[in-house]
Amino acid sequence: MNKPLRSMTCNLLLLLAIAIPTLLRADDNILINDFEAADYGGWKVEGDAFGTGPAQGTLAGQMQLTGFEGKGLVNSFLGGDKSTGKLTSPTFTIERDYITFLIGGGGHKEKTCANLIIGGEVVLSATGPNHQPGGNEFLNWENWDVREYKGEKAVIQIVDNESGGWGHINFDQVSQSDTKADKKPDPAPTQSSDKNPHAENTQELKITGKYILVPVSNTGQRGRMTVYVGDQLVHNLDCDFPANANAIDWWTYINMSEYVGKTAKVVARTAPEICEMLESSDEIRNLQPLYDEVRRPQFHFSQMRGWCNDPNGMVYHDGKYHFFWQCNPAGRKWANMYWGYATSPDMIHWTEHDRALRPFGGDVESRHPAMADKNCFSGSGNIDFNNSAGLQIGDEKTIVLAFTDTGCGECLAYSNDRGKTWQYYEGNPIIEHKGRDPKLIWYEPGQHWVIAVYDEAPEHGQNIAIYTSKDLKNWEHQSNIPGYFECAEIFELPVDGDATKTKWVIFAADARYAFGHFDGKTFTPEHEGKHQVHWGSNYASQCFSNHPDGRVVQIGWAQIDIPDMPFNQSFTVPTNLTLHTTEDGVRMFANPIKELELLRKPNPETAENVELTSQTPMIQVDATDQLFDVVVTLKKGNASKAVLQFGENKVTYDFNAQTLDEMPLKLKDGRVTFRVLVDRPMYELIGGGGACFKTSGRRDMGQPLGNISIAAEGGSLTIESLEVHEMASAWKK
Repeated sequence: MNKPLRSMTCNLLLLLAIAIPTLLRADDNILINDFEAADYGGWKVEGDAFGTGPAQGTLAGQMQLTGFEGKGLVNSFLGGDKSTGKLTSPTFTIERDYITFLIGGGGHKEKTCANLIIGGEVVLSATGPNHQPGGNEFLNWENWDVREYKGEKAVIQIVDNESGGWGHINFDQVSQSDTKADKKPDPAPTQSSDKNPHAENTQELKITGKYILVPVSNTGQRGRMTVYVGDQLVHNLDCDFPANANAIDWWTYINMSEYVGKTAKVVARTAPEICEMLESSDEIRNLQPLYDEVRRPQFHFSQMRGWCNDPNGMVYHDGKYHFFWQCNPAGRKWANMYWGYATSPDMIHWTEHDRALRPFGGDVESRHPAMADKNCFSGSGNIDFNNSAGLQIGDEKTIVLAFTDTGCGECLAYSNDRGKTWQYYEGNPIIEHKGRDPKLIWYEPGQHWVIAVYDEAPEHGQNIAIYTSKDLKNWEHQSNIPGYFECAEIFELPVDGDATKTKWVIFAADARYAFGHFDGKTFTPEHEGKHQVHWGSNYASQCFSNHPDGRVVQIGWAQIDIPDMPFNQSFTVPTNLTLHTTEDGVRMFANPIKELELLRKPNPETAENVELTSQTPMIQVDATDQLFDVVVTLKKGNASKAVLQFGENKVTYDFNAQTLDEMPLKLKDGRVTFRVLVDRPMYELIGGGGACFKTSGRRDMGQPLGNISIAAEGGSLTIESLEVHEMASAWKK
């Protein structure tokens, strides 16, 4: 019986040997990876940009991805543009004329790219198409001609080494082929509107209350809504309209308080039944309890409605902190770019006001005074105490906002009534260049204004440009600081609290900083490279100007997607920045402001000198709510790691590597101290009294923690002190 079976087996192998060359003809593709699996297989992952496996499309905070195939792809936007890393394929043999793949994202040469590496050297490279705002997350085909390398061993390495704007790479469907892949036409720039089948509808609306209420859908049909009163253009924005009345997820509002008693003409590209639902009202419509929605941050500020990103215009004036931000009032994704506006007496309890600046006035002769020509991109605020610009009326000091009116240049807006109303300066733009996001400060020794602003002068590359002015209107270029991207920040700090020993600090959106000397015109760093204190989902931070007690207090954009809410994204807690001398030299520290402790409830859970061993490796505290301020000091034993767990979230200190999560944090006298601020959708981790600071989204957003525990791994350690403070909401009395 065995002999016939062996004969059949031999015949089958012979047939397969004949068939395989036919199945793998020279003109057939050889798939390298389509990224549809749960992990990367044999590809090597480095850094934090690529995660542990392919992304399933668009990531949190990202514009809509299109052009990829299937459900999975490589997407290094994990954690935002700040994250970096590399993804390297297993070695393969080049057997076809071309390597074809889909690529999109950032266009930074050698920094956001895919490389073909042979013999340890990059022989071919490709990047995405995007360098500046206005691009899209579309993947298109790219072809490498590899005929001269046939038969050689190679690897493909996907690189994200850029932490500024468009600091990510998208990659999919890589194959070997004997034919080139044809480029696809780029999508239309108003791609989201293609889902909107409706023509414009026009209606007359009597303004009887402060607002026009507008229904919104989280999966809406984006359409333009334009509002006129008489011949004046009042609002002009894209709205994510619901397809019908049953698809409404929440209601937004636009301010019409100046026009009560008048009739507005509303032109909206939406279904007639939706257009008829627009109404005037004195009350904002809330489908969920306002500021108490299930994932609403309770001591991190978030706006009432819509998308938010960069903090803007931060300034203290006469008892109030004024805070502005990039705002889309009519959708959960980036669009429109109004400036949201809130004030606070203490940087913890905030009152949101009418939005300060409005986009898309265009060339319309009669438009609302607070309207810019195009988008109102990021900028800063200050007080013109000396009336240097001559804009003051009466005794009230002028609040000045400096911002980028996209496509026009750096511009000013101002208020003479403490922020109630805003006026777009008629002499705009004050600076014309290729850049954005001006930081406006007063330089006291020189008695002049300074603007530090992202710039793209070819001779300097991406840089921060310094301009000076005596009157806020006429500006002179002074110098450039290469190596920085958007959202410039510049300020002076004492070292170790010594007011006679100060240094200037400069950074951009990624918060990687340098310190040195600034003479009002030129910044000279005192060291090579940059230092880092901020980690995680913290981007585009800004500091308050004119702080009453001289502190430098920073707030950053917390790039955290908060799903299924009538708002999206949030901000970090206000953070006090200081300079201290360490064993590594002078370094910046970031600590939550002391005012935050006013939200601590009485009677915290505490523990002291608790030893964790292999017999008792963990202590646990009940946590029925989800707002906590946890402070812990650990003394090293022979444990390899300590793990603080709260709900489904973990923070790890590695005693061998001396890292707190991924952040370097050295032991001091054999001890380490860290603090975790836990809010409904997010948490912030502060190590070593501010030596490192990380912002992260929670895995279990909006859910009670259940318990908080500390565990030792691989041995023993001592919990010298543990404080678990339950926190009150800043929104509730």
